[in-house]
Amino acid sequence: MLREAFQDLNRLRQIAAIAARHGFADWIERSGVWARVGGKQDVAVDEAARKASGAKRFRLMLAELGPTFVKLGQVLSTRADLLPAAIIEELCTLQDQVPPAPYEHVRAQIQAAFGRDLTELFDEFDPEPLAAASIAQVHRAKTKDGQEVVVKVQRPGIAEQIRGDLSVLHYLARLLEAVIEELAVYSPTGIIEQFDRAVHEELDFLSEAANVRAFHKNHVDRPGLKIPKVYDDLTGRTVLTLEFIRAPKLSHANLDERSRHALAKTMLEDAFKQLFEDGLFHADPHPGNLLVLDGPVLALIDFGLVGRVTRQMQDTLVSLVLAVALKDSESVARILYRVGAPDSRTNLLAFKKDIDELLGAYLPSSLGQIDSRRLVGELLDLAVRYRIRVPKEYAILGRASVTLEGVLRSLAPDLPIGELVLPYAKKLLADRYDPAQLQGEGMKALLRLQTAATELPLQLQQILLDLEAGKFTVTVKAEQMESLNDNLRALAVVTFAGLCACGFIIGTFIAFAQSPWLVFGVPLLGLLGVAATVFLFSTAVVRQAWSGLRKVSLTRFFGRRRS
Repeated sequence: MLREAFQDLNRLRQIAAIAARHGFADWIERSGVWARVGGKQDVAVDEAARKASGAKRFRLMLAELGPTFVKLGQVLSTRADLLPAAIIEELCTLQDQVPPAPYEHVRAQIQAAFGRDLTELFDEFDPEPLAAASIAQVHRAKTKDGQEVVVKVQRPGIAEQIRGDLSVLHYLARLLEAVIEELAVYSPTGIIEQFDRAVHEELDFLSEAANVRAFHKNHVDRPGLKIPKVYDDLTGRTVLTLEFIRAPKLSHANLDERSRHALAKTMLEDAFKQLFEDGLFHADPHPGNLLVLDGPVLALIDFGLVGRVTRQMQDTLVSLVLAVALKDSESVARILYRVGAPDSRTNLLAFKKDIDELLGAYLPSSLGQIDSRRLVGELLDLAVRYRIRVPKEYAILGRASVTLEGVLRSLAPDLPIGELVLPYAKKLLADRYDPAQLQGEGMKALLRLQTAATELPLQLQQILLDLEAGKFTVTVKAEQMESLNDNLRALAVVTFAGLCACGFIIGTFIAFAQSPWLVFGVPLLGLLGVAATVFLFSTAVVRQAWSGLRKVSLTRFFGRRRS
């Protein structure tokens, strides 16, 4: 325990020094980190950091801090609901650039996972990895029955390193809680708790194997798409073995115009099916995770990051997409307000006006002109500005849709997306309001309306009876009144401390004048009075100074560029 505490302290000192070198010394000092690591260090800011934007410096800092922080940045890059667009753009470029682990370590990791030597499990195993990342690296291999596979092996010791960094991150999150203005919507502690769960799930390869199996089951009967097979007997918590798909990545494939349109159409239709039929979607469909086989057939790989949507979310998305397509800013505002969790009363009229301007700016007629990245980012920024907490599932979906739109635009910018989507949207609406299906939302709405019509007279009668008996109470919550109560309470405490201090001062002078209870020639009561006075005055001053602290705006800070 003591050893871990020293390790955490040293890591905290290292983090503070790296952050200061990248231009975040004021945050470190204000959060009180220097005092907790033994004193402030004189760290010179890098010359490159002086000229870079806050967003770029943040990305470079995470890259230097190591695997845990790189993974944190990658997770945060999916949270456009949380961070400004400038930071999201930088974090999307954050890559795992780490040297591969030695082959001996990989071999030992596989043996520890299965209790058998690598030669007993595989007929062939390439010691040179295909790819190496912060958490794992991938090797080609051949099973005992001659099947070509890829083996994803967790880097030795990475779990312990991440756990140590997470304890430091939890501590830093609590320190930064009162520093950033936007934390009225999302707190650092909440961010780190979500990241803690996400990274522990990613460390468990059984979870990723379950995702692959689910995708494989959903795509068995879908032509033009392929999902790799999981080899269960060669898969564990730290080792994942998948079917090897011999095909170039989409970014390196040589395709004619006809194949490009066919692949774009397949991707678009499958995206709708993943979202509205499966309820399970690939959350990172960038070209590096898409392979192209002859046909053309599209293969999906890397299922470490997936998203899930419920039936209710699907219905909400249908309404939101239709509202955006029709430029119905009022409906968009009300849907975002309903799915979010406003921290305070939101001015829906102003919110609607801002959304109306966005839809007019970012919704032209052709796909090649739509800037969906900026549209989604601006909508989420508006939600943050109006203190509406959009659930993370919608933010992840927004990032995935933006990535998919970029791939579609590069493949076929003139793709008639409206013509392809419209029949599917009509079918969704027909299913949604089909009274023949008890699961239809129309039937549910009728049931709710019937229940409300039945209960309303009874509820009104109860209200009238309470009024007649004098039992009717109304609770009013006003933020201004709460703030006024807090200020009055603080004023009362400070005033009381001041009166007590004045009393102690007078008593101290009397004690010094009478000089009773001398200890080594010094009046003891006088000394006690001075100590009590100093304590009370110090308490009042510290309370006043702490209450006067202002928060730093993350949006303004990272949006500012240094000259």
